[in-house]
Amino acid sequence: MDITTLVGLAAGSVVLATLILMGGDFRMFYDVHAVIIIFGGSFAATMIRFPLSAILHGMPLGAKFAFTMSRLSARDLVDELARIAEIARKQGPVGLEKVETDEPFLAKGIRYVADGYDLEFIRDNMERDRDNFLMHLNEGSKIYRAIGDCAPAFGMIGTLLGMVQMFSNMSDPSKLGPFMAVALLATLYGAIVANLICLPIADKLHGKLIDEETNRTLIIDGILMIRDSKSPALVREMLLAYLPEKHRQEEGELVAA
Repeated sequence: MDITTLVGLAAGSVVLATLILMGGDFRMFYDVHAVIIIFGGSFAATMIRFPLSAILHGMPLGAKFAFTMSRLSARDLVDELARIAEIARKQGPVGLEKVETDEPFLAKGIRYVADGYDLEFIRDNMERDRDNFLMHLNEGSKIYRAIGDCAPAFGMIGTLLGMVQMFSNMSDPSKLGPFMAVALLATLYGAIVANLICLPIADKLHGKLIDEETNRTLIIDGILMIRDSKSPALVREMLLAYLPEKHRQEEGELVAA
């Protein structure tokens, strides 16, 4: 689990709850009209922007990856691929049938090598798999960003509606308070949905998309070199280029040892 996403959402919720309780109770900050304008309006606008299939696929995938981490880091993948290359050199492709890994994409590549698929098939299939995955993850990021962009705008629309209703009922003081509450709470809900939930998740997904692209490209290159019977030392040295400079030096020291 990506603990930073969970901690961030929990911390933001605690801050809001504390401020609400210091000045009253939660009932003061709930209004069904504001909920309808923010969530209904934002969802409607998002449906106009994206196909329904993209929403149904992108939102759950985005939520999943916002709260999860890759099973293996780039540095772990370099070590793992070097280990697999050593097994392939000693035992041949057949020896890879018993290799186990926590990374599904890497396991798929190992299976291709073990089954004896040719180099071009492995490259084309794995690159297509990587590109499709990154496309769906990018869709998830765009959808959450779109909701984050819509929510404050619909908060302003809710505010304007509440103000119009309030000024239209100036003769009845009993209605001024509820309409003013709708106006203010719509803005509040829009700001919370955008700045605490949707926009941070969109940024988190963009960062993870970059990491996943690096990791999956690293895996593809490593699998192709293993299929091409490259030595474990060469596999490691070639894949070190994917790591930051500091980690490359640490890896080099470990190899030398």
